[in-house]
Amino acid sequence: MIISPHQLDRAVAALRDGQLVAFPTETVYGLGADAANETAVRRIFAAKGRPADHPLIVHLPDIAALDDWARNIPPAAWQLAERFWPGPLTMILPKAAHVPDVVTGGQQSIGLRIPDHPVARALLHAFDGGIAAPSANRFGRISPTLAEHVQSELGDAVALIVDGGPCRVGLESSIVDLTGEQPALLRPGHISASQLAEVLGIAVAQPQRSTTRAPGTLASHYAPLTRTSIVESDALLPAIDALLRQELRVAVLARQPAAIDDPRIFWQPAADDPEAYAHDLYAHLRQLDALQYDRILVEAVPEDETWLAVRDRLRRAAYTAPE
Repeated sequence: MIISPHQLDRAVAALRDGQLVAFPTETVYGLGADAANETAVRRIFAAKGRPADHPLIVHLPDIAALDDWARNIPPAAWQLAERFWPGPLTMILPKAAHVPDVVTGGQQSIGLRIPDHPVARALLHAFDGGIAAPSANRFGRISPTLAEHVQSELGDAVALIVDGGPCRVGLESSIVDLTGEQPALLRPGHISASQLAEVLGIAVAQPQRSTTRAPGTLASHYAPLTRTSIVESDALLPAIDALLRQELRVAVLARQPAAIDDPRIFWQPAADDPEAYAHDLYAHLRQLDALQYDRILVEAVPEDETWLAVRDRLRRAAYTAPE
């Protein structure tokens, strides 16, 4: 889907005026503001209810803009940019001196990426600057993959919502930290640690090896309002039966076919392919949450690397703080 010249002009004017514009990327819809305008960036935090120390990702129009936002850029960044940009990869680099602290959550590093969506690319080139844009939803809740998700959750907090259709990937970008001695994958996504290592020729560390704060890495995130649990495949039917005996209504997201015919159950089939599952995940969780049933049960997904990003999002969506 291509943005019209009129809508593009409106979006650019709103950004230059310090307002918020929601726009599509290949991952999820972003809540954008002029990254160089501290007042505008603070509006993102206010609209989302986002903690001030939670850094934002700045979206760039092209690779040449890296030098405008980062310093001491290592060769690894140029290698990854050449291979994966535009695309669903965010790189954490030392921030340039002029970058407002509000963008980075007070850290001396910054998250940067070039999105791979025609609407986002057109907007970034027309704006000719960096756009800070976390996911366009309330903090900690399910990310939006359709324009109507943004409208239902943020509504009048956004000056303009640019509808670019469904997001192609459906999960947020992979985040790799390049500020330490060894690259570290802080958030898994469509681009895996193995793919990063193949380009760099060195292993990519796991998140516990980095102290850098990054978006979407809190224990509870991407979460429905309905209490959500992950259940192993062979335990799914017994878990449903136990909830039914408590007279509870159950919404189920499962790769296995529905096996219980009961009006208290809503069964949402899920794909067996990890990319298709990821594409549909947030829309499915929003649909199940909107039912306002008593519980959501999600069938556990496989343990291999191709499912890592999905497992990460599900684990955070189902997180329950210890009492």
